[in-house]
Amino acid sequence: MGKSSFGDRVRDAVRQIPKGETRSYGEVARAIGYPGAARAVGTVMKKNYDPSVPCHRVIRADGRLGLFNRGEARKQEILREEGAI
Repeated sequence: MGKSSFGDRVRDAVRQIPKGETRSYGEVARAIGYPGAARAVGTVMKKNYDPSVPCHRVIRADGRLGLFNRGEARKQEILREEGAI
């Protein structure tokens, strides 16, 4: 079996974030072995439309929600429903 792509590794790590919790882009990057790749994690999440990847659970290191491809208001709504904020 070949190596997973960076994007696959990001998506797999984000799938592991439990409902009701969040991780920063940097935390996801460190979890997959790319500690300086927070922006690249954000790029992968920006392009994600796979409902099995809860990209709304990835936020900025400063606690702000950051962008969401379905709108920041929707991201906030989902996180509130899950009890993460």
